[in-house]
Amino acid sequence: MKYLIACLGNIGDEYTETRHNAGFKVADALVEDLSKSSPVAFATERYGAVAFARFRGKPLVILKPSTYMNLSGNAVAYWMQKENISKDNLLVITDDLALPFGTLRLKPKGSDGGHNGLRSIQDLLKSTDYPRLRFGIGSEFQKGKQVDYVLGQWNEQEKPALAALTSQAVETIKSFVTAGLGLTMTQFNK
Repeated sequence: MKYLIACLGNIGDEYTETRHNAGFKVADALVEDLSKSSPVAFATERYGAVAFARFRGKPLVILKPSTYMNLSGNAVAYWMQKENISKDNLLVITDDLALPFGTLRLKPKGSDGGHNGLRSIQDLLKSTDYPRLRFGIGSEFQKGKQVDYVLGQWNEQEKPALAALTSQAVETIKSFVTAGLGLTMTQFNK
């Protein structure tokens, strides 16, 4: 069984260290972790940067869409079809304003919660029934400043915790692939 790990973010250097690119940060950490056993690297492919890897015998397609957040569904739908991957074997990693910074939450399904990337995926898959790992970025912004906050860079209080959080996200992904959704939720949703 093949898995698509779709990590959402925006392309471009100006977005690299922003909260909205939490998914890309997790993708990079996952590829780095998997490279410890055999070389894995991103290559520019249709609709994004893609890395092909294996973890404990399971083939992974790791995707960083190049479509910008609002059109993430195009990349996800394309790679699901190209690689013949079911919704059950899709895991979307995304930032989430509704969760406090430092919180990771694995869910089997749910609404887009106002997230444009999830909305795009939902529209193309015609379903909200797909697993997602939500990376809490908090909501410490004044009224009317949501876009500035989401597209803003990690602050000095957040930066020291990012390595541990991305590492925890990587472990969650590896468990999802090997132990399945239910057991992984029990172990990692605390």
